[in-house]
Amino acid sequence: MPVALVTDSTAYLSDEVIARHGVDVVPLSVVLGDEVLAEGVEATPAVVVEALQRRVKITTSRPNPEAFAAAYRAAAERGADAVVSLHLSAELSGTYAAALMAAEAAPLPVRVVDTRMIGMAQGYCVLAAAGAAQAGGTLDEVVAAAEKRAGATTAFFYVDTLEYLRRGGRIGAARAMLGSALAVKPLLHLADGRIQPLEKVRTSSRAIARLEEIAIQQAGAAEVDLAVHHLAAEEGARMLAERLRERIPGLREMYVGEVGAVIGAHVGPGLLAVVVSPV
Repeated sequence: MPVALVTDSTAYLSDEVIARHGVDVVPLSVVLGDEVLAEGVEATPAVVVEALQRRVKITTSRPNPEAFAAAYRAAAERGADAVVSLHLSAELSGTYAAALMAAEAAPLPVRVVDTRMIGMAQGYCVLAAAGAAQAGGTLDEVVAAAEKRAGATTAFFYVDTLEYLRRGGRIGAARAMLGSALAVKPLLHLADGRIQPLEKVRTSSRAIARLEEIAIQQAGAAEVDLAVHHLAAEEGARMLAERLRERIPGLREMYVGEVGAVIGAHVGPGLLAVVVSPV
C-alpha cells in the first residue's frame, strides 16, 4: 500500500487481522517490580492479573520513540510513500507524543493520529484507515477515514472497583465516585479521550444489565461493529455478547476478547466493556 499503517499494542487487534492488513504494531511496556515486559510478548493478561492479586507494584510505560522510528524506516524500506500512525488517547498515555517525536525525523511523511480511544475503540479506527489505504486512498483520505470512525465510536465499561484506576492515576473525573466506591459499582466511559464517570449502580448484576442497555441504545438501528472486552471475566463477556447479538438488529461484526496487559494493569479483574462503532 502507498500509505502504510502503524499502531500500538493497545488497539488489541488479532494477529490475523494485523497480518491481513499489514499493520505494524509497536508495544507498550508493563513494569512489574524491576521487570520491564513488552505487552503481548512477555506481558500477558494472566501475568498482570496474578501480579495485581499479589499486590505487586505495576506501572505501564510508553514505547521509546526509537521503536516508532524503526517502524517508520521499515515502512519506507518496503516502498511506502507515507505512514499513518494511530494511537491511544494522549490523555491516557505518552505514546502519541513518542510517535510525534519519531515522525519528525522519519524518511517519509508520517501523520500521527490521536484516536482519543483505546482497546478495540482504537482498533476500529485502525481498521477504517486500513480499508481506505487498501482502496488506494491518499494520506489525507486515510487519516480522514480513521478520524471519522473515531468520532462515531463510543466505549462504555464496568469495573469491580475504582482502586486500580486510582493507583494508576487514570481515574480523572471519576475520582468523584471514590467517596462511595465501596457502596457502588461504577459505570465509566471514554469522553474527550478521558475516562469519565457515567453512572453509579448498586450491584454488579445491575451494572452489567445497565451496560447492556446503554450499548443497545447507543447502537440503535444503525449498522455497527461491536466489541466486548473483559479481564478475567470470560463467562460474563460471553453471556453479554450473546445478549447483544440477539438484541442489536444492525450488528455487522462482533469481537469478544480479553484486554491486554496495559489496560488490565489499570482496571483490574472483572472488567467488562462494550465498544459500539457505527460502520
